[in-house]
Amino acid sequence: MDAIIKPLRGKTPDGKPQEFRPTELDPAEFLAAAVDPAQPRPSRSEAEQAVQTLLAYIGENPQREGLLDTPRRVVEAYDELFQGYYQCPAEVLNRTFGETAGYDDFVLIRDMGFVSHCEHHMMPFYGKAHIAYTPVERVVGLSKLARLVDIFGHRLQTQEHLTAQLAAAVDEVLKPRGVAVMVEAEHTCMSARGIRKEGSRTFTTRFTGNFRDNPAEQARFMAMINMPGR
Repeated sequence: MDAIIKPLRGKTPDGKPQEFRPTELDPAEFLAAAVDPAQPRPSRSEAEQAVQTLLAYIGENPQREGLLDTPRRVVEAYDELFQGYYQCPAEVLNRTFGETAGYDDFVLIRDMGFVSHCEHHMMPFYGKAHIAYTPVERVVGLSKLARLVDIFGHRLQTQEHLTAQLAAAVDEVLKPRGVAVMVEAEHTCMSARGIRKEGSRTFTTRFTGNFRDNPAEQARFMAMINMPGR
């Protein structure tokens, strides 16, 4: 079972279809590190104590041999899984290259794997991100887009917000003619708990510029994502 989230459409007074333009994101959400230096943070020992509390809550004995090091391991894992809070998306995209020989078509990187965590249940969701942009004179290093996916993925997220942040960051920093983003993912908060529908995938998209305004470009983007060889 797949779920596809599509842009909302309404109608003009004369009955013609009208696409609602997306609300602009606050640049603070996608151009800087997400940690507020002024926000108090618990100490590592307090974080480890919180893990002990959760272990006791589920009925475990935090003092049994197999769990003695679990609080330390969990906090270390959190340091890795949520490192995106301390990384700056704009810095990743700032280095560009001008030797493009007049290239004027879009650049697509597809199948960039990621693992993120749902901000509602703090359970993983994982899948692939596909990003295309139509450059204006300069292009960004290919690995930088993969790094961008990792930065936003290593934060508590919703898939919709992740998709919007990726598009907004590329659009704002690179200033291309347009950006297309598609994210497909399986959410363990749906497959491992609750309704427990294993294998269900959710698809989200975001288009700006020439991709938003030209359905043919959107179609070409989707066709290239689904080309044989994935």
